[in-house]
Amino acid sequence: MLSKNMFEGGIMTLEIRGYGIAVFPKEKLTQYALNPAKDKHKAEAFYSALGYQIQDAEELMRNVSLHINDFAAVEKPDNGYGKRFQIRMALTGKNGKTANVMTAWIQDKDTEVVRLISIYVTR
Repeated sequence: MLSKNMFEGGIMTLEIRGYGIAVFPKEKLTQYALNPAKDKHKAEAFYSALGYQIQDAEELMRNVSLHINDFAAVEKPDNGYGKRFQIRMALTGKNGKTANVMTAWIQDKDTEVVRLISIYVTR
């Protein structure tokens, strides 16, 4: 269960079980994953699979935050920058369809801050 979920200044904070408070910058969606000018394939995948477009970034963030602790985190090797992990989740989008979404996170070795580094629809 989320103990903290705030959205301020384009950054959502949420609690991820076993990792504490994490930051989810809106710009990860508006500047990359949902932005067809930046990453056409990711943006098209989010739209066709879940109905999300760039203007739906906050709605997608809320959906991820509501379900982040419903699925297990899988640790990945430390790449020298900090502890990395992924959470693959089944999300139901604004179009009523359900698809798998991979979220990738890192706990920065210097600051200990956990933050989203990638998000995309998987097959």
